[in-house]
Amino acid sequence: MPPKKRDYLIRYVVLAALFVLMSLIYIARLINVQIAGQDYYTAVASYTDTVTRTVKIQAHRGEIFDRNGTPLVVNKKIYNIVLDYGAVGGRNTRANSCILGIIECAGRTGQTANLKQPFSPFSGRFPDYAYDAALLSDSAAKAKFTRALKNLQYDEDISCEDLTSKLLFYFGITDKKGNLLYTEDEADTLLAYRFDMVASGFASNNQYVILNDASIETLTQVGEASLRGSDVNVTIERVICFPGVASNIIGRTGKIQSDKTEYYTEQGYAMDAIVGLDGAEAAFETYLRGVDGEMKITEDLYGNVISREVTVEPIAGNNIWLTIDINLQAIAEKALGDNIAYIAEKGAQDDEELSGEDAAAGALTVIKPSTGEVLVLASYPTYDLTTFSENYATLANDPNAPLYDRSLLGQYPPGSTFKLATAAAALSEGIITPDTVINDTGRYTFYSDPQPRCWIYIKYGIGHGKIDLTEAIQVSCNYYFFEVGRLLGISALNKYCRALGLGQATGIELPEKLGILAGPEYREGGGGEAWSPGDTIAAAIGQSDNVFTPLQMSVYMGALVNRGVRMKAHILKCVREYGTDAILYEPEPQVVDSVRLSENNYRVLMNAMKSVTENGSAARVFSSYPLVVGGKTGTAQVAVNKSANAVFTAFAPFDSPEIVATCVIEQGANGTDAGFAVRDVFSKYFGIGEDGGDAADSQ
Repeated sequence: MPPKKRDYLIRYVVLAALFVLMSLIYIARLINVQIAGQDYYTAVASYTDTVTRTVKIQAHRGEIFDRNGTPLVVNKKIYNIVLDYGAVGGRNTRANSCILGIIECAGRTGQTANLKQPFSPFSGRFPDYAYDAALLSDSAAKAKFTRALKNLQYDEDISCEDLTSKLLFYFGITDKKGNLLYTEDEADTLLAYRFDMVASGFASNNQYVILNDASIETLTQVGEASLRGSDVNVTIERVICFPGVASNIIGRTGKIQSDKTEYYTEQGYAMDAIVGLDGAEAAFETYLRGVDGEMKITEDLYGNVISREVTVEPIAGNNIWLTIDINLQAIAEKALGDNIAYIAEKGAQDDEELSGEDAAAGALTVIKPSTGEVLVLASYPTYDLTTFSENYATLANDPNAPLYDRSLLGQYPPGSTFKLATAAAALSEGIITPDTVINDTGRYTFYSDPQPRCWIYIKYGIGHGKIDLTEAIQVSCNYYFFEVGRLLGISALNKYCRALGLGQATGIELPEKLGILAGPEYREGGGGEAWSPGDTIAAAIGQSDNVFTPLQMSVYMGALVNRGVRMKAHILKCVREYGTDAILYEPEPQVVDSVRLSENNYRVLMNAMKSVTENGSAARVFSSYPLVVGGKTGTAQVAVNKSANAVFTAFAPFDSPEIVATCVIEQGANGTDAGFAVRDVFSKYFGIGEDGGDAADSQ
C-alpha cells in the first residue's frame, strides 16, 4: 500500500530542521573564527608560526685589469650548500639527517671532493676513538680544539673516551644508554662534522658551509630531498685569470687578520669581512671594497622559507686598471727564469769557481720613464696564487724565498750602474767635462790607504791608460770614477743621487724598501764607523753601503733618460665603475724631482750608454739586435763565498726612450749576462721576432 502524503510531510520537516541546525552551528563557528577569535589567531601566526631573520648579501668586490683592459682578477658566483642555524638550532635529528642527506646527494652527483673536510681532533673508528696527536701538535689546530672545548664547557684535560662519549650523546648520535642510533660509518662522519660546526662557531649569524661550489645537479638533488635545515648561500669568489703570473703584484684576499682587526672595525667592516691581504688587493682596498646588503628571510616552524625580501641593496666595489702589461709581465717572468737557469748552467760548466753556478734568484722591473707607469715587476722564483694555501708550508721553507718580492723589497749593490750618477753629478757641477781625460794606471794611489784597484788591473795586471768620460763608461773604468768621486765629494754626489731617486721612495702604491744611499748621514744614523775619504771613492763606483731595489734602479735610469726629470712611480692606471666601466679617477703623471742636465751633458751620457751596448760590456747581448738601445752593466761583489751579483739596466729605443728595464740576478757573476732577460722584454714590447730568443740560444 503506497505511503500517505502525511508521512512524506513529516520526513521533509525533520530534514529541514536538521539542515537549519547544521547551518546555525557552521555560522556560529565562522563568527567565532573570523571575529571573536581574530586576535588569538593573529597572535599565533605572529609569534609561533613564523620566524624572521636577517642575512647578509655579499657585495661584489671590484675586479682588477691590466693597462689594456685584460682581466687579471674577476668575480665568480659560488653556490654553497649550508646548514642554517635558524632552521636546525638544537634539533639533533634534523641536523644529522641534513648532514647525511647532503653527503648522499654529493655522492650521487660526483661532488664529494667539494664537501668540507671537517676539523676533527679524533682518529680511529667508532667506538675506539683517540686524539689525533699529529693534528694537535700544530699550534693553530690545538688552539681551535681548545676554543671548541671551551664553547662546549668541557675541561681541556678531558680524556678522549669521556669527550667522545659525551659528544655522541650530545649530538644525538647515541641514546642515553650509549646505543648507536646510526651506522658506525655514519657515527664517525656525524661526530666529525658536528664537532667542526662547534669549532667553526656555527650560530644564528654564522652559517656552516658543508659543500662548496655546488653544481646545478647537486643543488637540484638537495632541493628535491627536502632536507630541512639546509640552505643555499651565494658567495663571490675571486678568480685569478693568469695563474702563476704577477702573483707578487695582484696579492690575496681573506678574512681580517688579527693584527688589523681594530683598524678595519674602525672603518666599519664586519668582523667576518673579506679584505685585501697584500699586493694590489690590499693597496687599493678602498676602491675595490663593496658594501654588503641585507635580506630578511621569513620561515615557518619547520624551517621552510616563506619569503625573502631585500631590505638593503648591496653596493659593488669599483674596478681598478693597473699600469702593468700582463703579457709583458709573463714574458719578463719567463725570461728572468730562463736567464737565471742559463747563468747557473754555464757557471756549472766553467772550471772557475764562483762563476754563476749558484745563481737561483733575481728580479726584473720595467717602467715608462716619461710617466712613471710600472709595466713589469717580476720576481724569481715566484709562486701561484691559486695554490698558495695548500703550498704555503713548502713556499715558506724554500731557501730561495719565492714569497719574497725581490722587485720591491730586494736591496742590491748597484755595481757600475751607479757610475752614471757620478758622471751626471760631476758634469752638472763642472767638476769634469766630456773631454776630461784621466790616466788609469791600475791602482789608485791618491791616498796612502786605501789604494783600490781597477777591475782590469785585478784581472790582467794593467790599467786602461788615458781615457775620457765616454770611454770610461763604456769600459766601466773604476779608476776614472775613483778620481771623479774624490773631486766631486760625497755631499755633492748624494745631492744628485737623491734627486735621481737612489735611496728614495719611488712612489709606488705597494710596499717597498727604500734602499741605502751611502754617505755620512747613513753612517751617523746607523751608528756605523765614521765616514772617510776612502768611503767616498768606493761609493762613487756603487760600492760602500749603497744598496737599492730593482725598481729604484729603473726609476734612476728613467730620470737620466728623461733629461734629469724623475717621475713618481705608480701602478694604478685608473679606477672605473663596476658594471658601467666609467672612469672615476685617473692619476696624473707626477714630477718628484729633477737635476740640472744640459743638452750637451745629456747627449754625452746617452751616447756613452749606447757605446756600452754597441762596443762595450753589453755588446755581445745586443751586437746584432735590430733596435738601438742604451744601457749599463754592473757586477757587484756580495760575499767571499758567493758569485757576484749581476746588474743590467737599459732603455729603448735610443732616440726616444719609451721604456726602461733593470735586471738583477743574485750570484749572476757578470752584469752582461743579466742583459738577456732585458733584451727579451724589449723584443716583446717592440714586436721584434716571436719572443726575442732566449739567453741560452744567444751563447
